[in-house]
Amino acid sequence: MTRTAAVIVAAGAGSRFGGAKQFAPFGGRPLFEWSCEVFQAHPGVDDIILVLPETPTRVLDPGRFSKIVDIVPGGERRQDSVAAGFARLDPERTGFVLVHDGARPLLGPELIDRVLAGAKKTGAAVPVVPPEDTIKEIFEGRVLRTLDRGRWGRVQTPQGFAYAVLRRALNRASADGFTGTDESILVERLGLEVAAVDGDPRNLKITTPLDLLFAEAVRHENRLGF
Repeated sequence: MTRTAAVIVAAGAGSRFGGAKQFAPFGGRPLFEWSCEVFQAHPGVDDIILVLPETPTRVLDPGRFSKIVDIVPGGERRQDSVAAGFARLDPERTGFVLVHDGARPLLGPELIDRVLAGAKKTGAAVPVVPPEDTIKEIFEGRVLRTLDRGRWGRVQTPQGFAYAVLRRALNRASADGFTGTDESILVERLGLEVAAVDGDPRNLKITTPLDLLFAEAVRHENRLGF
């Protein structure tokens, strides 16, 4: 049976946050556990690989999360951490892979549904939200031009891939010595299609302590059902 796995990447140093943000308290538990809970509850996800720092300050209790098949140490770069988690997947059983940033605690099941559907259709899919501000191209302190906002988007995670597509993309990047800012750019380098599906503006990425305050406000709003 083809299985779907989630690789949750939570191994960053959190330099802009001022420490290991994945362990920052959020709603009474470490930030990264929120992502684990969403994937644990989702019926379309079979396995979870959790990527944490080499020496985590806290190790997740696997008893709470039956889908976690491995907890692995991350690498120097995000791409290394993704590769480390991907390497633990069973190539004979895994059909699709979701790669998620553990610093995005507020993803919902509907977003996972959309990404999975896109990946199953084209082999790769990313969630995208439109920019709210005017976008300008800047070079050496000068505005070069104003871009068509309708053709640009902010990419989120989880990003979804057919197992074979992501394996090929990671292998090519490694062979070429190429480092991408996300996994979809590695697929783009192969000349393959990446589907854009609707993202979720509530799916915030925690980068600074201020982001954590915003996320707490969104979490409270969601709990009240607004």
